[in-house]
Amino acid sequence: MDDRTSTIMIVDDVPDNLRVLQLLLKNTGYRVVMYTSGIKALLAAARNPPDLILLDISMPEINGFEVCEQLKQDSSLAKIPVLFISALNETQDKITAFSVGGVDYISKPFNAEEILARVNTHISLSTMRKKLEQYNEHLEEQVRDRTRELIESHRATIYTLSRLAEKKDDKTGKHLSRTRLYCKIFAKRLRLNSRYSDIITDDFIENIYHAAPMHDIGKVSVPDHILLKPGKLTPEEFDIVKTHPRIGAATLEEVYHEYPHNSFLRIGIEIALSHHEKWDGTGYPEGLRGAEIPLSAQIMGLADVYDVLCSKRPYKEAYSREKSCCIIEELSGSHFNPDLVTVLVEWLTQHDSGDVTDA
Repeated sequence: MDDRTSTIMIVDDVPDNLRVLQLLLKNTGYRVVMYTSGIKALLAAARNPPDLILLDISMPEINGFEVCEQLKQDSSLAKIPVLFISALNETQDKITAFSVGGVDYISKPFNAEEILARVNTHISLSTMRKKLEQYNEHLEEQVRDRTRELIESHRATIYTLSRLAEKKDDKTGKHLSRTRLYCKIFAKRLRLNSRYSDIITDDFIENIYHAAPMHDIGKVSVPDHILLKPGKLTPEEFDIVKTHPRIGAATLEEVYHEYPHNSFLRIGIEIALSHHEKWDGTGYPEGLRGAEIPLSAQIMGLADVYDVLCSKRPYKEAYSREKSCCIIEELSGSHFNPDLVTVLVEWLTQHDSGDVTDA
């Protein structure tokens, strides 16, 4: 857009001054609006912001300094360049003009060529600033889009690796899909409890949903003959199984060191390491108790056990949702956070099938 199509607002309580400035600027190609009152000018600027304001200082009701201060307090008007044009020539007047947000000061009586030169300069500067802001916004949008693509790519890669680990002991391939949805459901419902509303943010819910599939990534280190054993494990075999949380967490920590501000990976590490911890401290690998267990891991632990109970495994048949719920209720306060168990029970009560498609 040609700078000369810009709108100039002139504010001066002397009609003759307005007419002279209007003629000068209109002949140059600018659109001109005029006001003899600072209050009227402020109202008009709020309705239709001009591109530049020529502002007198000595006016009734409110003076030019006060008009400029009010403009700068309005975020939608604050960037409009204000050029003071006044018969006041004291140094302090000029200092005040700049301190309240003016970009220039023109003394009366003014020279027509000087007026045009300064108006043209400030209109050009303002136009360049707007273009630069638009360019920066475009760059920021491109960065956001690229960052989003990278995040989705990382999530997809980790999810694929998690699926490979899952294939060792879940031939249906649905455990990860179900548990990530259970985590999202339980987190949303737990947020309604005031004790957790500050912890469970929208980002927390988003991150736990995407991080949940990483909970058993360490199982790639467990031999198949142990992982797929249909009968009860020996103490030695179970010790080997219990190594998978640390291995999974250590694997993710290597990636986290490269991306230390990635909250998705941080929650993934919490989940991988601590989803087998128990509320009473009898879990593994660290024997954490109660609130010592990261909330993300508490939620994941419940989602994991509920899905395992409802699913067929090499060592068991699938239990009904009623039996699974009863088992978990019996473990409230020992294996699981009682608040989480309440969330599960209430959800199952409200959704007959207990399936994530009902959520």
